Amino acid sequence: MTIDRWIEFAKGPLFAVTFMVMVLGLGRQVLLQFYFLGVKKGRRLRNVHWKQVARETSSWVVPVRHMEPGTGLFSVASYLMHVGVLLVPLFLVDHIALWNAFLGLHLPAIGEGTADALTLLTISCAILLLVMRLLRSRHRLVSRPADYLLLMAVLLPFLSGYLASHPSVNPCPWNVMMLTHLLSAELLFVLMPFTKLAHVVLFFFDRISVVHWQLRPGAGDRVAEALYRKEVGAR
Repeated sequence: MTIDRWIEFAKGPLFAVTFMVMVLGLGRQVLLQFYFLGVKKGRRLRNVHWKQVARETSSWVVPVRHMEPGTGLFSVASYLMHVGVLLVPLFLVDHIALWNAFLGLHLPAIGEGTADALTLLTISCAILLLVMRLLRSRHRLVSRPADYLLLMAVLLPFLSGYLASHPSVNPCPWNVMMLTHLLSAELLFVLMPFTKLAHVVLFFFDRISVVHWQLRPGAGDRVAEALYRKEVGAR
């Protein structure tokens, strides 16, 4: 099968299958959260002050006051990368054609210059996060192999998409780069419901701290040990 035929396959059947895996998988995650809140935590929810929960949750949309000392650059890069990851796939003109064809959605398009700027910003932030996880001990201690792989999985479709749409800086044939873009994006579809990327739909559930944070005695010591890979009190 030629590369052009692979591109057509990736745009058609493979896109449909991987997109449905993502939608069904994320839908399952949301249903499990509602089950957790309604059944497992039902009694506790009766005493929750929902206005306070709404204020706390909305404060995470721009989480300036939640930044820990010494993590400002990492937090800003992570936040900006998330902005690009959400906006570019949804509102890029070429992507809107796919949403229209498969879902009948007519989303507004962002300008080409804005899309390029957001794409480059996302690429830069992903690379910065990778470097900081590798070089800074504070971030390296809490990073697992999956964290590096997920960052690279996010980086690849943005990098390949930018190169495919800018032939002057693309070192590879267009069809090779476009196939790379399609396959890497569809890999993200499949990974999203089963990895940390699921927080695209679980973000607000995770921030309902009054419900979720019910630590048992001694749990704080175990958390510290897991984070810093040493026993609490050890010198």
